[in-house]
Formats: sequence, structure tokens, C-alpha cells
Amino acid sequence: MSHQLPDVQASSPDVTVGLSQVGVTGVEKLVKLARGDKRPIVLMAEFEVFVDLPSGRKGIDMSRNLATVDEILEDITREEAYRVEDVCGDAAERLLEKHDYTTTAEVSMTAELVTRENTPASDIETQSTATIVASAEATEDGTREEIGAEVTGMTVCPCSQGMSESRARDKLAQLGVDEETTEEFLDAVPQPGHSQRGHATLTITTDGHPDVDLRDVIDIARDSMSARIYNMAKRPDEDHMTYEAHADAKFVEDCVRALAEGTVEEFGHLSDDAVIRMKQSNDESIHQHNAHAEREVTMGDLRGELDR
Repeated sequence: MSHQLPDVQASSPDVTVGLSQVGVTGVEKLVKLARGDKRPIVLMAEFEVFVDLPSGRKGIDMSRNLATVDEILEDITREEAYRVEDVCGDAAERLLEKHDYTTTAEVSMTAELVTRENTPASDIETQSTATIVASAEATEDGTREEIGAEVTGMTVCPCSQGMSESRARDKLAQLGVDEETTEEFLDAVPQPGHSQRGHATLTITTDGHPDVDLRDVIDIARDSMSARIYNMAKRPDEDHMTYEAHADAKFVEDCVRALAEGTVEEFGHLSDDAVIRMKQSNDESIHQHNAHAEREVTMGDLRGELDR
């Protein structure tokens, strides 16, 4: 017995649902950042590229679109750039020009930035790594660009530390140490608290390119946690990091507040409509869960909150 199979169409000819994002991810390109008379910094960057798809169109012609994306990124990354966010902005604007059916083009990029620095105690040279976060959205009204970074540091739990201080205070009292000496000792020697590796992210989005220095963004993010950490560290450096972290214990929420304060202090020139995104995630050491806090806010609102 034979069965007649119905005709099958690859897709419906009547398209009624549009899509806000259709594109490609995982596109890797070399990006060269100019540094004046110095050799350029070369980044291995990963791009994500999207355009919006109107309801009257089935698809974005993926194979031809990928060729267009590759052509645009190749052209833009061939020359040295001064700002990674401008690389995204130029690519988004060219995508918008190339696709007459779309009204929005988005390009995002991540890359590892490695810089040299010296350790805080032994003063030996080491390297520091930060993840650059950049993106741009181009529309008929203009282009908005984002620049920022994610960095790793160390945090100490104030609650855990408070319990250790209480235990130390009780023991010192049992040993006959007077209260004034006890407080002087505890001020000089921070008590233990459970520590964790923290990940701070700070990005700034404005019309055009944000008028900020990426190195300042990285410094604000690194200083928002209890202590900076270093790739290579001798024993004096390890002691320095441990002491500094326990002398400035912070909850995950405190790190986001420190990001806010550092941003307003360093980038007070930004317009009120600049968007600030702050995020802190801690890899908890004594729990199976992790801790997370984040905030997205305009610079105007953030300034007003801190002024109050």
C-alpha cells in the first residue's frame, strides 16, 4: 500500500510577525587600537551583529548578510582605531545603509585587554586582564554607543567579619584586656570574614561615543570591590591584598554603590541622559549559591540620588 505525502512548503508565504533581532554571533576579528607614538594594542575581538526584521519579510538572506557583515568588519578593523565603541558604531551605521528594509542595526563586541602593572608591595611587574564590553545601536535618529569593562577582584563579607570581631572582643575581655585597647587592636587588625572572587561590570552609553577613558572605567570597577587582585604576587603582595580586603569588607550591594560613586566622581561631565549600567557578581566561598546585584540608571538620576 502506498501513501501520498502532502506537499510541504519550506515556509509560509504570508509573513505577519516581525523580529526585533536577527543576525550572527561569534564573528572573530583582530582590532588594532592606536596609541599615538606607541605600538597599537591588538585585540582578538568577538562580534555579534543584528538587524531588525519587518513583518513583511521572511528572512535577512543569511548567507549574503554574513558576507556583508564580514566585508564591513574587515574594512573597519583593517585600520587602527582609537575607540572600540567607534568600531561598533561605524559597523552599525554601515549595516543600516546596506539593509534598506531595516530600521535598527546593533553591533556588540567583547575582547580581553591585557595591560602591565606592578604589584602593590614587592613592586614586581605583572599583567592584568579586563574584558572590554562595547556596543552600538544605529537608527535613523542617530547612533548610541556603549563602552565598559568587566574586571575581577576580591570581596569580604561584613556579616561574617562582624561575627569574628564579636568573638575576638569576648576573648580579649576574658583575658583582661581593657575596652580601649581592644578597640585599638580591632581597628588595626581586621578580623577574618569569608572572602570571594568578585566580578564588577561598568558600562556607559551615550549618543555618539561616550566621552570617557576606558582605563578610568577599568580603575573604577577594580576599586569598587574590597581589594584589587594581581596575576603574579609574592608573599608581601598576598599579605597586602588580604589586609586591604578585610579592612574594606563589602556586601555585593556595596560594590554597586561604589561603582555609582566612582562613576559620578570621575565622569561628572557626562550628560544627564547617559545610561550607566553597574553589575556585581560574587563567587561565594562558603555557599553553593552566588550573590548578584545590578543597577541601570541615567546619569541625571544617579547624580540626584548621590546629592541627596
